[in-house]
Amino acid sequence: MELRLLDTMSGGVEPLQPLSPPEVRFYACGPTVYNRAHVGNFRSFVAVDVLRRTLRHLGYTVREVMNITDVDDRIIQKAQEAGKDLRSFTAQYVAAFEEDMAALRIERPEHMPRATDHIPEMIDLVSRLGARGHTYEADGSVYFRIASFPEYGRLSRLDVAGIQAGARVDTDKYDKENARDFVLWKLKTDEPAWAQWEAPFGKGRPGWHLECSAMSMKYLGETFDLHAGGEDLVFPHHENEIAQSTGATGRVFARRWMHVKHLLIDNETMSKSKGNFFTIPDIVGQGHRPEAIRYLLAGSHYSKPLNFSFEALSASATALERVHGLVGRLDEVIAEGAEGPEGPAEETARTAREAFDEALADDLNTPEALAAVHGLVSRANTLVAERALTRAGARRVRQELEAMDGIFAVLLPTAVEDRLSPEEQQLFDARQDARRRREFARADEARAKLETLGVVLEDTPKGTRWRRKR
Repeated sequence: MELRLLDTMSGGVEPLQPLSPPEVRFYACGPTVYNRAHVGNFRSFVAVDVLRRTLRHLGYTVREVMNITDVDDRIIQKAQEAGKDLRSFTAQYVAAFEEDMAALRIERPEHMPRATDHIPEMIDLVSRLGARGHTYEADGSVYFRIASFPEYGRLSRLDVAGIQAGARVDTDKYDKENARDFVLWKLKTDEPAWAQWEAPFGKGRPGWHLECSAMSMKYLGETFDLHAGGEDLVFPHHENEIAQSTGATGRVFARRWMHVKHLLIDNETMSKSKGNFFTIPDIVGQGHRPEAIRYLLAGSHYSKPLNFSFEALSASATALERVHGLVGRLDEVIAEGAEGPEGPAEETARTAREAFDEALADDLNTPEALAAVHGLVSRANTLVAERALTRAGARRVRQELEAMDGIFAVLLPTAVEDRLSPEEQQLFDARQDARRRREFARADEARAKLETLGVVLEDTPKGTRWRRKR
């Protein structure tokens, strides 16, 4: 099945059409490791993870590159304040990023290169740009001359007619309304030796935009299938990537561009500079599970803003409980149910799978894909209640949920403690005793206390089952 995506360059939903099918080669901008990434950052990372999982689900193979930016103005400043060099300062945040990736079940890309490991490639790219007339030197630094690249501004639809010729920007970020020639190689004599490298055009360090062009082309080739990232990177970062990459090679850089909309909090963009952000440990520390965070992020359409709230997280946890509850019932049927053909389960599973696949192929429409998941859950619960599900039928439904979980990664309950704590067991036994004595108020009180401890009870014809709340 062919995947269609909203292409920022064209403004329309376009077929992906990889250069070397079935392989899809794509690049995704990764974290800048001067602090721990927040949940707003992870909206993009989860969306990219859904993309790579969907590609495999639809029959493609994947080669993904996600960079680690471990040198820029902020990192150097904070490393100096901490009395550390780049490697030792950024190591803690690289480790934190990988911990958070694991918590949110984000698959590791095929390549996760660090910028400081690819300085020679960046120096070579600057030299190539110079040879093609795209650079000039000023005050010892090397700049890209925007006037030498007529296509500049096409991705961001920026009107560059008013750009002042020769006006320059040394910082890694600049005002979105005032594009200027951007720095490729910085002369920084006032910075520590561990933030400088020798180059033919002078000792210094690379500008932020340079690294992604150098690393993407190293691992994916001069032209590749797709470039992804957050919408805040369209300008200037991705615009500059196009200019310096195509300027150096004369080739199309990325054939498709996918951008993820912002995560909002109280209808404002979540950012470290505003201080209105939460890290993954912050959210988990408030009693929310990583599975619910992923469900919330993955279940919203990447091309629409998402307003973050703890109420939405709680609703995500409740939705997951419904799916996990079905899985437990299916496992019970598989273990103890009647033998026989798959029966109505086959049509139920096939219908859900068709809707699921069509939704994903249509611009990663994860809300519609989740609707297919919950439609399957609802119908299967009915079949269980009607005792119309055989062992084979239960296996068929579970098989479909497993396939769907290949995208969302949270639909199947994970292994948890196989026993209750002494306090939990005492409450469980007290509830069972109260039910036998028909003391329902006391039974409800024990049940409520168990729920506050994260234990969910389910009364079945074969007795009371418990499971951990997700």
